[in-house]
Amino acid sequence: MRRLKLTPRPDWKAKAEAVGFVYHHTEGQAYWDESVAYAFTLKQVEEDLEPAAAELHDLCLDLVDEVVASEELMTRLAIPAEHRDFVAASWRAKQPSLYGRFDFGYDGVSKPKLYEYNADTPTSVFEAATFQWLWLEELIASGTLPANADQFNSLFEALRDRFKTLFPTGGFVHFASDAEAVEDRQTVRFLEDLAIQAGIEPKFVAMDAIGVNAEGQFVDLEGFVLQAAFKLYPWEHMLREPYAAHLKTAQVRWLEPAWKSILSNKGALPLLWERHPGHPNLLEAYFEGDPAAANLGARYVRKPLFSREGANVEVVGGPEHLREPVLDQGYGAEGAILQAYHPPPEFDGKRPVVGAWIVGAEPVGIGIREDDSVVTKNLARFVPHVIEG
Repeated sequence: MRRLKLTPRPDWKAKAEAVGFVYHHTEGQAYWDESVAYAFTLKQVEEDLEPAAAELHDLCLDLVDEVVASEELMTRLAIPAEHRDFVAASWRAKQPSLYGRFDFGYDGVSKPKLYEYNADTPTSVFEAATFQWLWLEELIASGTLPANADQFNSLFEALRDRFKTLFPTGGFVHFASDAEAVEDRQTVRFLEDLAIQAGIEPKFVAMDAIGVNAEGQFVDLEGFVLQAAFKLYPWEHMLREPYAAHLKTAQVRWLEPAWKSILSNKGALPLLWERHPGHPNLLEAYFEGDPAAANLGARYVRKPLFSREGANVEVVGGPEHLREPVLDQGYGAEGAILQAYHPPPEFDGKRPVVGAWIVGAEPVGIGIREDDSVVTKNLARFVPHVIEG
């Protein structure tokens, strides 16, 4: 695993915008960064990253099967009591999943270590599936990268084919997100386009425009009933919204299904460790307040059960000058976990986290977010990768 320094294409912004990647900057800072790239060997992909994602996916499914049968575990994960039957029913009905993303600390030498599983509303899917692949093709064509360069990246095709599997006869599917959040809306547009290629008729509806009819069904602004719907909106919020009372009776086929609320919850991390202590791809973790957390020593990481983009993640202990400032966005009311301190590797003073994508049950690619700090936050940059021949 190497960090390459490259010269950005002079027209990369125009090319990004031409394919819908209009959020290439965030708060005035570059989000896409092709001045660097990470190079992997095929062995690192095939013997480390791919099998780690596949095995952890299996362990996660086993965990869901256990959690849905346990009030005690549902409580530990802060699943609202009034919706536990709804979550459990989605699993028992074998409602299928579209995708997910494991975030790994990986240096190319040691085994990948799981920081968290973005199992419900993983983003960076468009840039991982499309724009970094276009980058690779152009750099090969220009001779900047060798002709035998490759990527661990069949994400585009896998998602399209997964839509075909989920809806073999096509049909009408709603796609929902925050209509004003540019990244969310463009991500959903990308998935809508894949759905069209799979023979599906998509229809967008803003999350805050979904209503409830007299029969307790969810409807869009034109009165069309939501029967199947992809939503880029997290279950931990949906289960606490005023409309949550209708989730059970509305009979929507959701992507992602409600059982993903168990895995997108950071409480899944100590539960996985409890069942598989010492697993080479897991970090030691405990619920806050568990006396066994003393095993972590003086330095560890505190993570709220529900948190995104590094918000409210705190590195505890160690020298004061190495403490990371906490990005406070109000997460943490439902509880927290404590996880072993295992900072991302350092390359040229930067710290990459490898996101390994699962579609259905298969590992299909990676995307990399790079930050200046050990906590990957909302302004972390997306950088492309290459497999060296």
